[in-house]
Amino acid sequence: VQLQASGGGLVQAGGSLRLSCAASGRTFVTYSVGWFRQAPGKEREFVSAINWSGATTDYAASVKGRFTISRDNAKNMVYLQMNSLKPEDTAVYYCAAGNVNVFYTQAVRTASRYAYWGQGTQVTVSS
Repeated sequence: VQLQASGGGLVQAGGSLRLSCAASGRTFVTYSVGWFRQAPGKEREFVSAINWSGATTDYAASVKGRFTISRDNAKNMVYLQMNSLKPEDTAVYYCAAGNVNVFYTQAVRTASRYAYWGQGTQVTVSS
């Protein structure tokens, strides 16, 4: 499975962006997908995840209510709609896929549980 994240950019605080994660490989539809982000000088952190069917999702407390994850398995795509963006959302955003059970919070929020990673897309939110 190969992943490619896109959709990042520069936006003012309060604005919106939609990130996309395009995947290749027929097995993608069987994997959970997570979004992680990494700001300069900080550890990579969990943002959101969605299970293979799209029925189960998880969000970090810092983005819950502002971000929405979704997927379109017919197109091998996962999306992260980001609204009400804040300067602290500035980071490189990565999508990742793997056999992760979204019901288990500790697992789904652990980067090492994901086998496949995209290259990242920069999101910059100005104040």
